[in-house]
Amino acid sequence: MSHSTMKILLLSGGVGGAKMAEGLYHSEYGNELSVIGNVADDMLFHGLWVSPDIDTLTYTLADLIDTKKGWGLKDETTNTLEALERLGCDTWMYLGDKDFATHIYRTQQKQSGIRPSVIAKHIAKQLGVTANILLPTDQVIQNRIHTEQGWLDFQSYFVKKGCQPEILDIFVSGIEDAQPTPESLKAINEADLIIIAPSNPIVSINPIVNVPGIRAALKSSKAPVVAVSPMINGKTVKGPADRMMAAMNFSSDVLGVANCYQGLIDGFVIDIEDQQFTSVLEASGLKVMVAQTLMKNRIDKVSLAENVVAEMSTKFGLKCGTQLAEEV
Repeated sequence: MSHSTMKILLLSGGVGGAKMAEGLYHSEYGNELSVIGNVADDMLFHGLWVSPDIDTLTYTLADLIDTKKGWGLKDETTNTLEALERLGCDTWMYLGDKDFATHIYRTQQKQSGIRPSVIAKHIAKQLGVTANILLPTDQVIQNRIHTEQGWLDFQSYFVKKGCQPEILDIFVSGIEDAQPTPESLKAINEADLIIIAPSNPIVSINPIVNVPGIRAALKSSKAPVVAVSPMINGKTVKGPADRMMAAMNFSSDVLGVANCYQGLIDGFVIDIEDQQFTSVLEASGLKVMVAQTLMKNRIDKVSLAENVVAEMSTKFGLKCGTQLAEEV
């Protein structure tokens, strides 16, 4: 095994996780990268099945993402959405014209009985992505947000309501009856290192690891599980993760993230602004790495990815990088 054949598995949500995915994909470890993406934000719009986080991951790795938004396709137009609006349709969910093709294809294939995992793999392949884009389950699971206005699906809370309603509770419908995909279990079993991206722990990562069978597979895997904190100095880079953490009785800081992942992770990557928590985290049994975790461009993303793999490999006694290159 050389560093180029070290098998890295990333668990990821959408925008934040896609940054880590991009960094790993374009790093020296990109050859054997697999990504299990979140499907709990998937939803039906205009009769089409939309999978936002999987699409964001795929478009990012295909270099087709709208980098200004962090999601959707670049150089996009909205003629279809405008025409739907003229017909009286509710068009608060942004879907571009080229993006519609992805959802049309996905929906047609689903209606033909093709497994969502197979569909996602085909879309990624057709867009030139060589990483393995995997789904945690082929069943429908959906985040539900309890607010004073009642229960909302994630997109209604996040996009339509702009994350404004106070969160009372969060649960994932359908997850108890979901089954893990054989592809995700295989990737977990074969991984040399498993990284949890700096995604929302509550609505992006928990819906992956709480699919029956996934958590057990992660615990029994030979690979260390390392999380990159999405919190920096008690704040999220983007999105409502801090409020969601608080709603689920976790503190909105790196200690809260560590508590959320308790029993699941072996290592933890925190930002330099949170280095004062190192000793507390290490006392809980975690191997801690302090790094610049804010990723503003591809150089930042690749640098963080390579540093995480190299340093955590050293901490856990894995062979990678120059060590392996010398052996080969």
